[in-house]
Amino acid sequence: MDENQIIEAGSPENPMSNELTNEGQPGAAKDIKFLLDIPLTVAVEIGRTKMIINDLLMLGQGSVIELDKIAGEPMEILVNEKLIARGEVVVVNEKFGIRLTDIISPTERLKQLK
Repeated sequence: MDENQIIEAGSPENPMSNELTNEGQPGAAKDIKFLLDIPLTVAVEIGRTKMIINDLLMLGQGSVIELDKIAGEPMEILVNEKLIARGEVVVVNEKFGIRLTDIISPTERLKQLK
């Protein structure tokens, strides 16, 4: 696979599609198939900061906001505001993308739900 190839959700190249359908039980894929069309919000966070209202009101075109992350640090990938992975920014066909470098374990993801 080309490193710049985009893998569509549900495609044979997407390991998540195999993970969802190979439960080892007959009909398991059929039982969860309805979940595959549920829309999710995916966001990539480059950093955060806190500001007082006065500083926020003073911002103008060309202002720079300092974030808490260091340049070159992995970006955080959030699905419905929950961290699921980290990755690095890439450019594919003149658009930004994220190459996943670290997937958060299912155990850690479950801890976020509490």
